Amino acid sequence: MKFLRPLVLPGGLLGLALALGFIFQVPFVTQIFWPWPDGRYSYLFIGSILAAASVAAIWIGWTGTWGALPAGSLNIIVIAATTSIYIFQLALQGRSDLLPFGVVAVLLAVGSALSFLWSRRVPLSDPRSTPVLVKVSFGIFIFSLVLAGGALLLKAPIFPWTLNPDSSVIFGCIFIGDAFYFLHGLLYPRWQNAAGQLLSFLAYDLVLIVPFLSLFKTVGTEHLFSLVAYVAVLLYSGVLAVYFLFMNPSTRFGS
Repeated sequence: MKFLRPLVLPGGLLGLALALGFIFQVPFVTQIFWPWPDGRYSYLFIGSILAAASVAAIWIGWTGTWGALPAGSLNIIVIAATTSIYIFQLALQGRSDLLPFGVVAVLLAVGSALSFLWSRRVPLSDPRSTPVLVKVSFGIFIFSLVLAGGALLLKAPIFPWTLNPDSSVIFGCIFIGDAFYFLHGLLYPRWQNAAGQLLSFLAYDLVLIVPFLSLFKTVGTEHLFSLVAYVAVLLYSGVLAVYFLFMNPSTRFGS
């Protein structure tokens, strides 16, 4: 399976480069790789999602933990498939300029489906099970992501900034896909699965935590509760990831 490393590692690095482009709002990246103009915090959110996926891919490619691929592949299948449906709906309503994004989403869904079908047969080499606290946390994450994702699909104002209505739907698709990501880790509670998911969450947290803390200075009262809840999730998931990835004697890297 060494032939996979030259594919997965560069793919992860490319994703990380795109993540940085969104985080720093590089015009070439935001104009080419996002279907409509958006705001600073929406671009940060997109960058955080790309960083999360890219870090997991780099870790899998570097370590050769191919048995951890199904969770990420399932995540992308759900996000890409649901996003493509919405994009094609918009295209049918006269926004034909969005068709290329729909086609790319379909290709991502098909490629991820092939990756899922292949990688689910690859055994995980690490016999350790997922710690109980991580499994409980994954259950909480799944519940929260489904609720938040459903609200975003309905364009409810649950983010701590005002969203473009179309972006709200896409972000809802992302949250639902992330729920499947953690669901896979809960259904197959092996540490190698959980480690990749915690790495993803840590990358996501690192991108968003400082900008979101600074948002307290300017946030309106109508968004304050959402911001407090979001920051609480970022802090909890970040502490959880740091402890089990770098501190806990039985699960930390190198143990």
